[in-house]
Amino acid sequence: MAKQVVPEAARRRRRPTRTGTVLSEEIIVDTALRVLREHGSAGLTARRLGAALGADPSTLYRYFAGMDDLTRAIGDELMGRALKSWTATGEWRTDLRALGRAIHAAYLAHPQAAVLTASRVTGRPREIAVDETILGILRGAGLPDPAAVRVYHAFIDQSLAFAALDAGSLALTDEARARDEEMWRSTYARLPAASHPNIAATAQLLARRMPHSAYPAALEMLLEHTAAQVSRDDA
Repeated sequence: MAKQVVPEAARRRRRPTRTGTVLSEEIIVDTALRVLREHGSAGLTARRLGAALGADPSTLYRYFAGMDDLTRAIGDELMGRALKSWTATGEWRTDLRALGRAIHAAYLAHPQAAVLTASRVTGRPREIAVDETILGILRGAGLPDPAAVRVYHAFIDQSLAFAALDAGSLALTDEARARDEEMWRSTYARLPAASHPNIAATAQLLARRMPHSAYPAALEMLLEHTAAQVSRDDA
């Protein structure tokens, strides 16, 4: 039998922690984001988080079923921040573009958390609100439900996949990231045209382009594809 969910007010620690803080889910998630930024995903443990909160690690389990539950809450927080930064205009293409960029930016603001959570389905309220919003934009554009679901699937997976990919690069040390970016000039740009004619012909373009995220271009491609479907369904 599933455990009954206890409202946060009933779970709240009555006494302040050693740092004088009365804990809440929000405070724990914010602190977890800081721990992730400082120590990476492998460093997010109940013991380290408890130390950062000034509380016994066991206190966390009054708020979350476990560290995996906390991970989902972190992902939900990032989704909430994306939605909060977004404003609807009523024009489907503008709104979908802005929401995709907001999701991508919210995750990249916390690259370690993005790597940890981008592949997760949280089932929490803010993630659900984002999904409802995306589907509402697509259905409002006139797409039939099967097409709206297909585009929703592509849109959210594309946004999160690029967030994880780009966050992975940001999570590297500055030295490692610089070595990767320099590879386009130190290796690719020196490949001979005789053996690698296509790379040789585009080497300078690759060196300028590849250190940057492809998400904006990929998002525009998806929007073009969606616009074609909308036009076809309107015809």
